[in-house]
Amino acid sequence: MAGVGKRMRPHTLTTPKPLIPVAGKPIVQRIVEDIAELSKEKIDTIGFVIGDYDKEVKASLIKIAKNVGAKGKTFFQAEALGPGHAVLCAEELLKNKVIIAFADTLFKADFELDTKMDGIIWVHEVEDPSHFGVVKLDDAGIITGMVEKPEKFVSNLAIIGIYYIKDGGSLRKELHHIIGNDIKEKGELQLTTALEGLRVKGTKFIPGKVSDWMDCGNKNSTVLTNKRYLDLVNGENLIADSMKKKNSVIIKPVFIGENVELENSVVGPYVSIGKDTIIKDSVVRNSIIQNGTKVSNANLENSMLGNFVNFEGTRTDVSIGDYNWLEL
Repeated sequence: MAGVGKRMRPHTLTTPKPLIPVAGKPIVQRIVEDIAELSKEKIDTIGFVIGDYDKEVKASLIKIAKNVGAKGKTFFQAEALGPGHAVLCAEELLKNKVIIAFADTLFKADFELDTKMDGIIWVHEVEDPSHFGVVKLDDAGIITGMVEKPEKFVSNLAIIGIYYIKDGGSLRKELHHIIGNDIKEKGELQLTTALEGLRVKGTKFIPGKVSDWMDCGNKNSTVLTNKRYLDLVNGENLIADSMKKKNSVIIKPVFIGENVELENSVVGPYVSIGKDTIIKDSVVRNSIIQNGTKVSNANLENSMLGNFVNFEGTRTDVSIGDYNWLEL
């Protein structure tokens, strides 16, 4: 999670992309919780490969690990040289059984992780595989190859960015090999290059298929993921008891945080509202609004408002970063 999140600007100017909330929780927290749910075995340590984040962000990551019963550690990636390089930044954790996850992908799976397998690469069927790394399978369902963003069709099973390796030490050696010899693919030091090296040396990888794969790469995809996630957790109580409502209507599913105030407004469906936010005389649908924000006289849809925003206006589709004051 060391990237700067350019496609999510302006929201990532002040908040690291993995800490942007989806259905009321930071993206990275949902990833950690979903992986912990898959694992039959206790997770001992969670390493977060980060960029130049402040102490408060690091502390929040350690807390996320602690909440699933694990020790948290942060590792600094000074320069974005590719996914393989990012993983090797946490090489002290590359031993024994290892799960690797990229921090902008949410998923739902209806199976448990089988840690007896050599390796698992999670995949999802896609219509256009040219934008993804993909896997090829033999008749027995064993992975026979991995191709990054193929120009010609080889498979529609896209790698979603979650991996299990039984022998983390062998992966560490393979990563050292590709980095030491500057073996690049598509201009970067790829994790899939190392995994393909392990496969050639005898590691058997199988695909792990997910029922839902949700992207958080930009504003529109994150708002859509918020919608899909709220559908998945619909039925849970996602409205804080401290929420205050005056002459307002809530259409579920929604997430509403602590001390939110609604007045003369319609909120929902598919809206997430952070704590201490005030919404007056407005209609808000299919949107994410973060903490301490004030919205009035608005008609919002497919929108993201950051923390401590003041927004007044009738424009429907907006993307506003933290600490902005706008009247439209």
